[in-house]
Amino acid sequence: MVLGGFELFLIPGLPFVAFVLIAAFLLKRGEKAAPFVLIAALTGSLVITIQALASIAGGKPISVSLPWLQVGGLSLDLGVLLDHLSGLMMITVCTVSLLVQVYSIGYMKGEIGYGRYFAYMSLFSGSMLGLVIADNIVQTYIFWELVGICSYLLIGFWYRRPSAAAAAKKAFVVTRFGDLGFLTAILILSFQKPAVFGFDQLSHSIRLMGPGVVTAVALLIFSGAVGKSAQFPLHIWLPDAMEGPTPVSALIHAATMVAAGVYLVARAYFIFAAAPAALLVVAIIGTATLFFAATMGVAENDIKRVLAYSTISQLGYMMMALGVGGYTAGVFHLTTHAFFKALLFLTAGSVIHSVHSNDMWQMGGLGKRMPITAFTCLIGALALAGIFPLSGFWSKDEILTAAWYSHLPGHQIIFVVALAGVVMTAFYMFRLWFLTFCGEPRSEQAEHAHESPWVMAVPLLILATLAVIAGGLKLHIPWTTGGIGEMIRFGDEKETVSVFIIGLSLVVSLLGIGVAWAAYRANLISPAAFNARFPGLHRLLKNAWYFNRAWELFATRVVLAGARMAAWFDRHVVNGMVDGVAWLAGWAGRRLRVAQTGQMQFYALVFIFALVAGLVVVFGRGQSLLSLVMRP
Repeated sequence: MVLGGFELFLIPGLPFVAFVLIAAFLLKRGEKAAPFVLIAALTGSLVITIQALASIAGGKPISVSLPWLQVGGLSLDLGVLLDHLSGLMMITVCTVSLLVQVYSIGYMKGEIGYGRYFAYMSLFSGSMLGLVIADNIVQTYIFWELVGICSYLLIGFWYRRPSAAAAAKKAFVVTRFGDLGFLTAILILSFQKPAVFGFDQLSHSIRLMGPGVVTAVALLIFSGAVGKSAQFPLHIWLPDAMEGPTPVSALIHAATMVAAGVYLVARAYFIFAAAPAALLVVAIIGTATLFFAATMGVAENDIKRVLAYSTISQLGYMMMALGVGGYTAGVFHLTTHAFFKALLFLTAGSVIHSVHSNDMWQMGGLGKRMPITAFTCLIGALALAGIFPLSGFWSKDEILTAAWYSHLPGHQIIFVVALAGVVMTAFYMFRLWFLTFCGEPRSEQAEHAHESPWVMAVPLLILATLAVIAGGLKLHIPWTTGGIGEMIRFGDEKETVSVFIIGLSLVVSLLGIGVAWAAYRANLISPAAFNARFPGLHRLLKNAWYFNRAWELFATRVVLAGARMAAWFDRHVVNGMVDGVAWLAGWAGRRLRVAQTGQMQFYALVFIFALVAGLVVVFGRGQSLLSLVMRP
């Protein structure tokens, strides 16, 4: 390391420089150069990350801190921390972001705000890398909020559309609920003695805190992760976030930002490990999320929303893995999922770019017209379904095995629900693939569809390759002595291999694919007849379990009602007290003004009377006053 680790600041710094350059010089004139500025910055960040990660193989992590802020007894540093966890996440972010920017050159061509799009993307890339490499929880929170504002800006990129503007506001407001908990956790830590925020220092000071404090801090940190990673019940913003451009969905709302919550729990896992009750909550919320989201994906017809529900479900798998003690499994799935889910979103974007519709029932027969898109989408679907030997097979089986062998209460139920999620995942992904690429075209746009340009097709092929080979993380990494289990693990965590669970997972995945084939390709099962037989279930899933309606009722009946009560209290109590003081002063003035006679002798009499009364009050008794006067 030439600069002693200080070059690590360049990893998030280069995209920030790209943001300044694009925002200052390339928003209007020269906007065609904007993507190349960002691509160059991300390439530099990726190279530095790979070199830095290679230098710590088998060694200690690199941590560099610079004095930043001193407030009273609190000292905050600006620091970076490179270990295998942050390094692997940064390689994932840089790689996916780089490919998405190349893809965006073709996808966003001709759009109004082309330069603005890449400025936002630059700001997001720098913020996400800053979040990952931060060495303390306060710095993490700062970048956490920056990626949140970037998400808001990019969801609402087409702000002239009312639906896009509404979706951006919804994402911003809903995630604030979780972020409030995250901020509260930081405030609690600031009142501890000693008050430390660095992850390394926290791992030691957490042992000095009471179990109640540790549990509260863990749950409040997790609330931030629930919002950012769209976990139940704050998952409602992510499907609406599909109003943004598809490359944004691929990068931010599938591969990187939404995974920040999982990364945060993994980074602060020493806190959760000291609070078993918090780990149980993480496991329960993750399990509920993966199940509910998978059922929603089964009934959705919008191709991007299917993938959005799939993302929520897979994030639930990651959280569930961390909750049951499968630290390595959760991080492993975070990495592999980033590649094949980004691939799936970009293939959906390729289809939408050609067909100009999100409705899968307006597609069909695209396999012959868009062979590269169809093939790469198939690779992504197989990886997501967990089919051997693709990357999703290795990481999902790790999660199922961790759930089965967990010591957490009720882990058998968690395992069964996770297995049910595997069946539904395979079903809805191949429902998507069969409806989109097989059969005959069901619309004029599908009839005249064509393959996307090479600037969009090449990133698809690269991501498809990564979706195939990323499972190799399980086996061996060139700059380490072993696979991901040697690189990233917590404490004395042991990896367990179960041939039975591997076989069972593969069988249920194939079962889900088979049901999708029978219903949407071979016509052996009629989905319409099933929906007619179970109309209540169909309505329930079609309306996403009415969670949006429940939140609307909560907002109108509880939040707005509380706001109206607060407004009444403000007007009549708070303002009433202020107005009352003013009224009292006016009333007293009106009564006292009659004492203004203009006669000096009257004023002197009042003055003398007030002086005597004051002395009596001060000294309490007449003899005290007399003794004061007679004192020599």
